Amino acid sequence: MPVKWYFGKVIQIKDASPTTKRFWVEIPNDESITFKAGQFVVMDLPIGDKRLQRWRSYSIANPPIENGKVLEFCIVRLDQGVAGTYFFKEVTVGTEIKFKAPDGNFCLPEEIDHDLVLVCTGTGVAPFRSMLWNIHINNIPHQKIHLIFGTRFKEGILYRNEFEELKKLLPDFHYDIALSQEEDENAYKGYVHQIYMNKYQNVKPDTKFYLCGWSKMVDDAVANLIVKMKLDKEQVVYELYG
Repeated sequence: MPVKWYFGKVIQIKDASPTTKRFWVEIPNDESITFKAGQFVVMDLPIGDKRLQRWRSYSIANPPIENGKVLEFCIVRLDQGVAGTYFFKEVTVGTEIKFKAPDGNFCLPEEIDHDLVLVCTGTGVAPFRSMLWNIHINNIPHQKIHLIFGTRFKEGILYRNEFEELKKLLPDFHYDIALSQEEDENAYKGYVHQIYMNKYQNVKPDTKFYLCGWSKMVDDAVANLIVKMKLDKEQVVYELYG
């Protein structure tokens, strides 16, 4: 089956933090796009000659909407990161973005009959934002949901106002923030690992942990959950960023 490519245009850009921007990409009028909350797209960016240089994967940050035409992406600029530099310095409203049809299995089950712990750092929050709003919009029955978000400084907290809104909208949803380099009265000082290791010492056997963020965080979390905390491998699902 041939790969489906879309040619969208950037219609809006907003600063999310000093190192992160939100980009909204709209596809042409005669098309719509379907995806599952938690999926990503592979973009073909004009940043190299070879496929491996040009292709970058980004999670979709907005929830699926029937006959949807707009995708949101939360993109960080890394030191010496070619793709991030392209988005921050060259992409403007009207820039065309070529990307493959949404893909990926980092998704929640259709029936959420167990507690969820969503652990992320930085832009790894994007698929969880999609999942949470999808649960609310479609009134999906669920159990307890705990989002744990980590970043260095409080200016790097993404979607904080939405976390607060979701606390009011979603039954049994709560969140915690970990700041590794700054004190804040509404956040833990340290890393995400301290939070879940402390709060889930006696975790229920059907609780699922979803991990998304930088590879070191995910690797450390997998080791903590499976090796140290003795969770079953089936309880841990993850998506790597870099």
